[in-house]
Amino acid sequence: MKIVFTPDWFLAPDVCIEIFSFFVLLAFFILAYRNYKLSKNRNSFYLGLGFLAIALAELATIFTKIVLYYDTNVTQQIGNMAIIYHVVSSVDIFYYIGFFFHKLLTLGGLYIIYRIPLKIRLERDSLLAICFIIISAVFSASFYYLFHLIAFILLLLIIHNYYGIHKNNNSENTRMLIVAFVLLALSQFMFILSELGALYVAGQLIQLVSYLILLVLIIRITRSQNGRKKERKNRHHL
Repeated sequence: MKIVFTPDWFLAPDVCIEIFSFFVLLAFFILAYRNYKLSKNRNSFYLGLGFLAIALAELATIFTKIVLYYDTNVTQQIGNMAIIYHVVSSVDIFYYIGFFFHKLLTLGGLYIIYRIPLKIRLERDSLLAICFIIISAVFSASFYYLFHLIAFILLLLIIHNYYGIHKNNNSENTRMLIVAFVLLALSQFMFILSELGALYVAGQLIQLVSYLILLVLIIRITRSQNGRKKERKNRHHL
């Protein structure tokens, strides 16, 4: 059972976008973790953890789509309908498991990022949120738009939090991060309407642009850190 809304002509680009997204998110995690090791700022650690969860979600999507798009019709040459049924059933099971972990890890990662700037952190609130995320991941198999709707709401909350941070620090890096989150939210809104294949493609392309902005942000921060290291070395030599 193929319950995805990717047009057939977009299958290969779709997987390529997911692979690119995985590597960008993984690079962001590495950057945040390095910053945590240097500054011992726990916010950097949690930010990296959130992006790592989303990266693993993308990895689950990649493997799921590769199996899901595999042409099982080649088994028709055998002429045994039972074999065909078992192959398709195996694909269905892999589909449910793979996309369940994709939804669970994505919502979990977004929730971690949302919670970072909040000063009040209650354990019971986190427990309720985890239960809600698990339930949402399970039931979104039947109601596909439920996952995208919750992701959209979490992204709006994240944008609101980081907009408050940007008003305080007026940082270009924070502004770029907000733009990336805005585009991610827009892509999730497109996915809510993804029964129309064209809107699914538009959502994936918008998501690609958001990850390109994150890649530029990673390069920008890395160059800035390397520049500061060189400056400290030059001061030491002087």
